[in-house]
Amino acid sequence: MSGIKITQLRKVYGESVALHDIDLEVKDGEVMALLGPSGCGKTTTLQLLAGFLKPDGGEIRVGDRVVSTSHSVVPPERRNMSLIFQSYAVWPHKTVRENVAFGLEVRRVPKDELKRRVDRALSTVRLDRLADRYPGELSGGQQQRVALARAMVVEPDILLLDEPLSNLDANLREEMRFEVRRLHDETGITMVYVTHDQAEAMVTADRIAVMNLGRVEQVATPYEVYERPTTEFVAAFIGRTNTLLGKIVSKGVVELDGMGVKVQAQDETGCAAGEEVAVCIRPHQVLFERPNGSAVNEIKGRVSRAAYLGETRDYQVELAAGQPRVRVTAPPTLDYQVDREATLFLPIQHCRVVIRS
Repeated sequence: MSGIKITQLRKVYGESVALHDIDLEVKDGEVMALLGPSGCGKTTTLQLLAGFLKPDGGEIRVGDRVVSTSHSVVPPERRNMSLIFQSYAVWPHKTVRENVAFGLEVRRVPKDELKRRVDRALSTVRLDRLADRYPGELSGGQQQRVALARAMVVEPDILLLDEPLSNLDANLREEMRFEVRRLHDETGITMVYVTHDQAEAMVTADRIAVMNLGRVEQVATPYEVYERPTTEFVAAFIGRTNTLLGKIVSKGVVELDGMGVKVQAQDETGCAAGEEVAVCIRPHQVLFERPNGSAVNEIKGRVSRAAYLGETRDYQVELAAGQPRVRVTAPPTLDYQVDREATLFLPIQHCRVVIRS
């Protein structure tokens, strides 16, 4: 079993707390993405998993084995984990085959088995026809596939990936997201994938741990973190969102500047009446025209910005003082001019209460 259980994990650098006693569980065979902005603690978590750092509190278990505590750390070479960094770190003087075979040679794997495993790894990453080329003759995406094959050929229990696609251009990055997911589906290996790119996390991961300032704010499937965020930070970081600030009046009702706004009855925040919260709704869910058969909130405003984007129009609407502008993504046929008074319709099923950040 190669599941991971992190309990109350803490890491401190001087007076700065990098990780605030986080709890996280990665199931055997799962891809868990650690997603968040720079400085949120995701790379520190990965380095603790790899055994490069010693925690200041808590523990890490792999299966039923404790691999890290504040008192002892199993060294990286005894964890049976492979790590892929941002840079490909392939040896330029070795061919693709030689790069992939290196880890097996160090382990003194018999030649027949070595060839079989290298051939299988190259076939898995679709580089078998390029086995005799040197890295300088490969594209960036192909070099990253070499790194993936080299990491997987040693048959690790867990594969750790630290922003592995960040050095690729946009088109290659998009292609490689699906490649990483395909490799997981073929091998079933447990993966922990660090990234700041939400699309990358949503394509590759079974679940996403959204991190902020050394804490895990939410752990859920890609669908759940987008459709059912629990905090203002998660709602804003995963896709675009509008955030309106107010207080809970009663279950399903939030007061915004003296106006009662109805929200989803399902509230996972645990906030009580009188507490300050945020109401989030995505730009494409805000409407300029009342929908048929849907219960909505109506808010008055004034168009402060308008942009034609071909497939859509992008608007900003100024509300009452103290509230942020509301962004609206509308069909291209709906042409509103700047300074025009507008009524916005917010479908209740899309208005979600989240914890203020």
